[in-house]
Amino acid sequence: MVETVVILAGGEGSRLRPFTKDTPKALIRVAGRELLYRIIKQLGELGVKRFVIVINEKFKGNIENFLKEHKFHAEIICNPHPEKENGYSLYLAKERVKGRFGVVMSDHIYEKEFLEKALKGNGLIVDKVGLYIDRDEATKVKCRDGRIDDIGKGLKEYEGFDTGFFILEDSIFSVAEKILKEKEVLTMSELVKSAGLPCTEVSGYFWMDIDTPEDIEKAKKLLVKTAIKGAGDGFISRNLNRKVSTRISPYLVDKFTPNQITVFTSLLGMLSAVIAFFSPALGGILLQISSMLDGLDGEIARAQMRTTKFGAWLDSVLDRYVDFAFLSALAFYIKPSWAFMPWVFLALFGTIMVSYSTERYKGAYCEDAYAVIRELRYLLGKRDERIFLIMIFTLFGWIKALFILLAIITNIRVILTIYLVWKKKGNE
Repeated sequence: MVETVVILAGGEGSRLRPFTKDTPKALIRVAGRELLYRIIKQLGELGVKRFVIVINEKFKGNIENFLKEHKFHAEIICNPHPEKENGYSLYLAKERVKGRFGVVMSDHIYEKEFLEKALKGNGLIVDKVGLYIDRDEATKVKCRDGRIDDIGKGLKEYEGFDTGFFILEDSIFSVAEKILKEKEVLTMSELVKSAGLPCTEVSGYFWMDIDTPEDIEKAKKLLVKTAIKGAGDGFISRNLNRKVSTRISPYLVDKFTPNQITVFTSLLGMLSAVIAFFSPALGGILLQISSMLDGLDGEIARAQMRTTKFGAWLDSVLDRYVDFAFLSALAFYIKPSWAFMPWVFLALFGTIMVSYSTERYKGAYCEDAYAVIRELRYLLGKRDERIFLIMIFTLFGWIKALFILLAIITNIRVILTIYLVWKKKGNE
């Protein structure tokens, strides 16, 4: 297991100006988080215990303040000659690392699954697919017998792309020292080619480097897209709501916190309940709009790396208030007879119990019910599906039929959930 990672952050970031005029490239925010934060946080969660950061010495104060603010522990090495390129920056760390260690560029973004596999690799981590990058701009890698044969942006024949992540041995410094005796400038590409490093394939995962303002905007959209949890989404969410929310989230991810978005969508839902008391059709449309926006907080939280237990709990609690308030408003609107009241109560009770049954599962077993019991994903009656039905039925004025339908599908779903949980966990 790699316990030490060297982060190369000594570049000028000239293509990102004016963003990098007074801020090092490593501290540029993408989707609400600094590039350096993402690297340290993710690698720390994967077991990396020690970080060595090679920086441009003019930004030493910025980096030190950043580390202090986020309570990150890292050793800083100042590169007084950033014009000598990133291979030289790595060479400056020769006295700080021994044995096997990782190297990563500070201007790269990776999804956690990529890093998890990369840490188990050896040499240069190569992506043979390059799903999320500009292939024309990317550094290409040609491998022969499992080792780097050639590397560069202009290669015509290549097997994959340089991901900016390396697993090296300290013998790499001898290679670097030999090259630096003959020339002053040393790039990582030249260094790893001269060393004939092994190639390890990790393909198909999200990663990209941030070189231009356009890259920042592209990364925001991709971070949101790859942040979708998916497992607990119902049919309407997968096919409608997410198509809306993932287009909106990139415009909000740098401006609002997840909890602010949670409160806003909940207030919108409560407003729909008030409107439904006077106009069920208009209220139903507004409730569906709030449902389409309901995924924003989760998408933003994951893109910003701000997922918290409190945020998930708050979202769940406020959703229950909205559900109860809207159905109560519809009940007051139709003024049901005592004979019809059981349907109203069953609809209200079943609506609350659908969410309670899965949330209580998480509390009891400390795992996501939808991830463990796959059959739950296909049961009708999740919140996004219920709200879409509410909109359709209120538009046609079928309020009583709506209560009957909700009473049936929600309580059947809860009964089936109990059965599936018993089948899976009954002996525990």
